[in-house]
Amino acid sequence: MTLNGTNLSGATVVLFGSNPATVLTNTATQITVIAPAGSPSSVAVTVTTAGGMSNALTYTYVAAPVPVLTSVSPPSGPPSGGNTVTLTGTGLSGATSVKFGANPATILTSSATQVTVIAPANTGTVNVTVTTAGGTSNALPYTYTATPVPSLSSLNPTSGPTSGGNTVTLNGTNLTGATSVKFGSNPATILTNTATQVTVTAPAGPPSSVGVTVTTAGGTSNPLPYFYLAAPTVSDLSPHLGPATGGNTVTVFGSNLTLTSAVTFGGNPATGIIVVSDSQLTVTAPAGSGTVVVTVTTPGGTSTAATGNPYYTYLGAPTLTSLTPAHGSELGGEAIVLGGSNLTYTDAVTFGGVPASFSAISDTQVVATSPGGAPGTVNVVAHTPAGNSNALPYVYDPS
Repeated sequence: MTLNGTNLSGATVVLFGSNPATVLTNTATQITVIAPAGSPSSVAVTVTTAGGMSNALTYTYVAAPVPVLTSVSPPSGPPSGGNTVTLTGTGLSGATSVKFGANPATILTSSATQVTVIAPANTGTVNVTVTTAGGTSNALPYTYTATPVPSLSSLNPTSGPTSGGNTVTLNGTNLTGATSVKFGSNPATILTNTATQVTVTAPAGPPSSVGVTVTTAGGTSNPLPYFYLAAPTVSDLSPHLGPATGGNTVTVFGSNLTLTSAVTFGGNPATGIIVVSDSQLTVTAPAGSGTVVVTVTTPGGTSTAATGNPYYTYLGAPTLTSLTPAHGSELGGEAIVLGGSNLTYTDAVTFGGVPASFSAISDTQVVATSPGGAPGTVNVVAHTPAGNSNALPYVYDPS
């Protein structure tokens, strides 16, 4: 209490009625004291100095209201306690004690209408009461309920990259209030949590199988296996060339290919994926153009072009426009110049179906040596990885 006035220096006693107060500070114009106890009533407050006793001012002792509880939230909790409980009501200021049955709770905050506490351990249903200077409140029930142990039934997906960062969904029962999800010994980041499902961001881990568990107030669940997979690699292709229209079979060589889910040629998806082994698979190439990178995707990630030779080149179909000369001896041995386009990768030239020796000079010219043939006209065809060219007539002259 603060008393204001004049000539207050050297106060020897401050009385609240007949009861002395404890003087804390004293100046000529102000005195602060700790009020003594008193019964509900009005009393005279006086100050005595060497100069005598002051006039009296009135101070009223008011009875503290009896606390009243109207709700407890939540109304239940684990037998181990430790959870925060909010008590709502009136006359709760200055709470000196909160009990759950006979066990005291730890008071966190207290106001006239609300008290928050940490519940103590206990069992069964107990009465919660609040005690203030005004007395002890009415009792409200609080039930200690054993939290069931969580149980896991499935994971989706069941594997992922060693770098982590992917979202994994855990399904099961009694998963509410998950405090921890671990992949082996590594904690995951919890994203969502319901009684039957938890979604997490998987942590990183080395290539291996680990047990995934969920921990709640009820304990730790059964483990389910999760596989960390190394990212796939592509070391080579066969062939590296093919038609722009796609549709041809390409063999992909590499590592960690067993769980391949997608193969792309420059971003275009291949079809007909057949996994031969962990180091080999075959696919049907999609249509495309130019030189592209072939990538493989598994639960362990997507391959990169950092190692090996994962490049594939799309070729235009070969076209022949001229033969020079267009006839020659039936004995063969003539040098024939094939003119056209897309001839760089020519891998065969035939005269009426008979293979000829040849040399690709450029993308527009191939020089072939005519094989022998019966007098008459035959078709000359060039072949590349993109397929057969159109046919041009060549005449064998009788010798």
